[in-house]
Amino acid sequence: MNDALFQPIKLGPYQLKNRIVMPPMTRSRASQPGDIPNQMMATYYQQRASAGLIVSEGTQISPMGKGYAFTPGIFSDAQIQGWKLVTEAVHAQEGIMFAQLWHVGRVSHPDNLAGEQPISSSTLKAENVKVYVDNGEQQPGFVDVVEPRSMTVDDIELVIQEFHQAALNAMEAGFDGVELHAASGYLLNQFIDSESNQRVDEYGGNLENRLRFLDRVVETLVNAVGAGKVGVRLAPLTSLNGTVDANPQETYVAAAELLERHNIAYMHIAEVDWDDAPKTPENFKRALRKAFSRVIIYAGRYDGEKGSAAINNGIADMIGFGRPFVANPDLPERIKHGYPLAVHNPDTLFGGDETGLIDYPVYQQ
Repeated sequence: MNDALFQPIKLGPYQLKNRIVMPPMTRSRASQPGDIPNQMMATYYQQRASAGLIVSEGTQISPMGKGYAFTPGIFSDAQIQGWKLVTEAVHAQEGIMFAQLWHVGRVSHPDNLAGEQPISSSTLKAENVKVYVDNGEQQPGFVDVVEPRSMTVDDIELVIQEFHQAALNAMEAGFDGVELHAASGYLLNQFIDSESNQRVDEYGGNLENRLRFLDRVVETLVNAVGAGKVGVRLAPLTSLNGTVDANPQETYVAAAELLERHNIAYMHIAEVDWDDAPKTPENFKRALRKAFSRVIIYAGRYDGEKGSAAINNGIADMIGFGRPFVANPDLPERIKHGYPLAVHNPDTLFGGDETGLIDYPVYQQ
């Protein structure tokens, strides 16, 4: 029934064992101080290395790219060494793992940025958005974001350089490739979507200008590691973290055409996944498929059956299963054999110790 998910597939230079993706999920378990990946994280990813592809949790490319307490970075030597523990553990199980490169832009707070004001495409605060902070005084918890400052052209050039260096650092840390996080209301998304970008220079206004930052960051990642080792995550219809586009279909088909020109390995589409969320229209998915000829990953509310159907009808090539991977380290095996899925404990998703991270068992008949 789920056979399509278990066909091998070529992704860039890699032959993947199945079409199941463990997508990026923030778990806020990096060691402090320094936001350093650790042995507990290595165990977590190693347990899930039967996925055809693992994409790491978002890892900030610089201190200013950080949005949430205890998330890992990929800009310091200690962080690179920490990620080596993770990639070696995944490779020991013959897994393939890409690093998700992350800059949150305005989805942050000075408590997470050593007192600095967050940066964004424009001086627009993300409304009704909270982030997880640890200011060393109260218990870590969620607070409202603050108004960002609009990036200068020099700021933009600096962030492009930081993405380039982060991609090189990811390869040094043993990752097989990198995924650019251009979704979920974070920095790239703040430039792409019309309602969060009020710039009047070459990075704002019309669609071509709003896609310019994406174009330049993808270009620098390709230059750093090669097109076959780059993926990009987009979220056309989510209003997560306050970014909205007036014409998402037009905008994101154009973004897909841009990614096609860079010959990158894959495009990763995050669909809206809350309960009463709007479905991504079929004609939109067909237009994305027409615009982008290489691997397309879809993630959001999929089970084995829906995932197989999306592959069989040509919409998707691979399917990301987020929450199911939290409590089911052996998820591909469970999907393959129709075993029941365990349910995760939402209270242990962010922060804390090994509980709710690496203590979920594999299925026992």
